[in-house]
Amino acid sequence: MPALRRNQTMTERLYYHDSFLYEFDAEVSDLISVSNPDPRPAVILDRTAFYPTSGGQVFDTGWILPTEMKDAGGRLRVVEVTETDDGEILHILENAELVQKGARVRGLIDVDRRRDHMQQHSGQHVLSAAFIRLFNLPTVSFHMGAESCSIDLDTKNLTTAQVEAAEALANDVVMEDRAVGIRFVTQEEARSLGLRKIPPVDRDKLRLIDVHDFDLTACGGTHVSSTGQIGCILLRKTEKTRQGWRVEFVCGKRAVATARRDYSVLAESGGLLSAHIWDVPQQVRKVQDESRASRKSREQLLEELADVYACRLLAETPESGGRKIIVRTFSDRDQTFIKLLAQRLTRQSAQVVAFLGVTSADSALVFAQSAGQPFDMGTLMKEMLVHLGGRGGGSKDMAQGGPARVDGMETALAELAARLHQ
Repeated sequence: MPALRRNQTMTERLYYHDSFLYEFDAEVSDLISVSNPDPRPAVILDRTAFYPTSGGQVFDTGWILPTEMKDAGGRLRVVEVTETDDGEILHILENAELVQKGARVRGLIDVDRRRDHMQQHSGQHVLSAAFIRLFNLPTVSFHMGAESCSIDLDTKNLTTAQVEAAEALANDVVMEDRAVGIRFVTQEEARSLGLRKIPPVDRDKLRLIDVHDFDLTACGGTHVSSTGQIGCILLRKTEKTRQGWRVEFVCGKRAVATARRDYSVLAESGGLLSAHIWDVPQQVRKVQDESRASRKSREQLLEELADVYACRLLAETPESGGRKIIVRTFSDRDQTFIKLLAQRLTRQSAQVVAFLGVTSADSALVFAQSAGQPFDMGTLMKEMLVHLGGRGGGSKDMAQGGPARVDGMETALAELAARLHQ
């Protein structure tokens, strides 16, 4: 990120004073190129209402329109807004062909995106204050994502009852439609005002966001003018982190969209289960129990089938050289079955060497021998996979593999068995 040039006047931040300012006039102070990672054009303005990513809030987007352009075709898309280490604001554009240094331009903020960010960020202030007031749980960080937001709380424990209580209090404050004001104070004044959090910055003035009689904290973000404009605050999942607990939430129109999506999923799930949405968890548990019972029954049947197959294969395979070498491929079985079969074969006889394969789409190989037999199944498997492709390996007595090709598998296994007969 390029550093601010010395003796340059800093951009006036219009959003500091009016979060509802969606259009403004400005002059292009400079054009530069930024790399992140590819070079992109960026403009610096003498004043701006575009908010750069900072303090957990993501950037505004919108357009810059050269004043001489009379139609929308001359609008330049602002795709990202960032701040340099020296505090300069860069408006990164899709292209900058129509703008020059010193030109007068009109900035147009993406209104829907800005309003959404104001709802989320103001909701975060109210929610963080609710956790402080009720349980003295401070917020240590805030993250605004594309679909949801989160705060990290400094606590070792967080209960469902605490989450629900904080959500209820936060929404009470929203419904009370309390005024949200902006104040600028010195560092010394801030220390005497009982702020929820004072940032570790060296500035003459701090910008405070004041939720009337509920929360006062330093913040440079964009906010609503009254809590009613937040709409509502919906807490979602919570998860333990290395240093505390993370609480996911959504506010305003995001909360409505999230609730609608959740309801649609529940309604569809209820329909599939022929149940009311409130009964979905109970029905899912029932399906899980039935699935576990079915899986257990299937496993038992597979074991019984493997026993039957093993008995039959042992009975029909002649002994040669003091051992029975069994070669079989299956087009309607899977690796689980042929592994079971290999285990049954080697347990029922001390003289078995088995080369088993699956030729279906989920191709597989299992090589096994009874304990005490002289061959190395792991080595033979690797040799086979050199021929058929794929990966696999194993121990002296059992090896498994996933061949890349099944054509020629039967012939290759037969040739391997013939080689061991010699």
